[in-house]
Amino acid sequence: MATSVLLGLMPKKIKLKYRPRPIFEDFHKRKQRWAVIVAHRRAGKTVACINELIRRALLEKKPNARYAYIAPYYAQAKSIAFDYLMQFSEPARVKHNISELWVELFNGARIRLFGADNPDALRGLYLDGVVLDEYADMKPKIWGEVIRPLLADRQGWGTFIGTPKGHNTFYDIYQYATLHQDEWYCKVLRASQTKLIAQSELDDALKSMSVDQYQQEFECSFEAAIIGAIYGTEMRLLTDAGRITKVEPDPMFPVHTAWDLGFNDATAIWWYQVVHGEIRILDYHEAHGQPIVYYANQIKERPYEYGTHWLPHDARAKTLASGGKSIIEQLIDKLPQKSGNLFKIVPNLSLQDGIQATRMALARTWFDGMKCQDGIECLRQYQREYDEDKKVFRDKPRHDWTSHGADAFRMLSIAWRDETEIEKQNQPLKGIFVGQTDVTLEEMWRSTPKTTHQRY
Repeated sequence: MATSVLLGLMPKKIKLKYRPRPIFEDFHKRKQRWAVIVAHRRAGKTVACINELIRRALLEKKPNARYAYIAPYYAQAKSIAFDYLMQFSEPARVKHNISELWVELFNGARIRLFGADNPDALRGLYLDGVVLDEYADMKPKIWGEVIRPLLADRQGWGTFIGTPKGHNTFYDIYQYATLHQDEWYCKVLRASQTKLIAQSELDDALKSMSVDQYQQEFECSFEAAIIGAIYGTEMRLLTDAGRITKVEPDPMFPVHTAWDLGFNDATAIWWYQVVHGEIRILDYHEAHGQPIVYYANQIKERPYEYGTHWLPHDARAKTLASGGKSIIEQLIDKLPQKSGNLFKIVPNLSLQDGIQATRMALARTWFDGMKCQDGIECLRQYQREYDEDKKVFRDKPRHDWTSHGADAFRMLSIAWRDETEIEKQNQPLKGIFVGQTDVTLEEMWRSTPKTTHQRY
């Protein structure tokens, strides 16, 4: 590609003010429909992809072409990408809308910025092309359930860009792309190879960063621990131990649920059993903006014999919209109490105590990898807030798409710990004879032989 993009278009020629870096020239010239770029920080991937959207939009022959740039959060799209979009589209732009973050080019093509944190804004649209920036930070299902269908009828293209964050969906797409390079363009841009950042700056960065941080951010390592991950160690250990597998329910034990309620946000539910000290996670479900009856149906539709449904404290809150009934009261109405379906409120613990309970629980947990995929990613990606000024991670977790699944599992862990403590308190006294199993005093008395000892 030339140092500038010259497009011969009617009614006039347009010269875009973009000089691509050499590392992106083959990206702009690619023939593949799909693309993955794994790049270090400050490599210029956002600028390159914004200009790719503009170039493709100007060359598009379909009427009313629509293109999208999607960041993990709407605020992120606005603060990072919109200035670039306005700057580089200026020679071809005829309209723009700052509040809705779109520009329209003189051929009628429109490019709009979105946040993956509001997927409902994308539903019902069609797209001729899309860029997903920092895909590692997005919900796992947003591509398959929301974005990919938008490209189908017009056979649009897609590009995934970002920096690694462990073995998540970005890693999966990267792995797939490496094996299907006839259909996928795939490129990894490491700082040690691109030479875009001075070696002295990289050396200085390494002094103030952990090895994992440096390897992830500058050398594009998928193997490095996720920076700031709250349960990173626990999730890595259980993954290495093969505890993400196929988990079948045991009919001898009840199935419990643990919830995180979202009144104006997502609600998340875990289904699990406790079998001989193991926590076996059978299923996970998360939805946004649904009424209580929807979640009650999720419970009823699964073929389980239930024990206890563990709810957070806000389940007691009563709302006028529900006729003055609390969440727990509404669920009781929808799920009549039979042998199971008992509703309880999780004991009130501090956030840090809850996190510690979760770490303890994860050491005993087995996950069904297929049914719990989304929830597992929530636990893997659950991170601390980062203080940009002090350059440190806070103790407080970051609130994002991972929060609901992680909070619901925290409810599960607190309930499990509470039930475990109760069981310990009710344990019978240990026997006094060598090799004797635990029995009650009454049982021990009954089992003691009533013989008369003879003298010899």
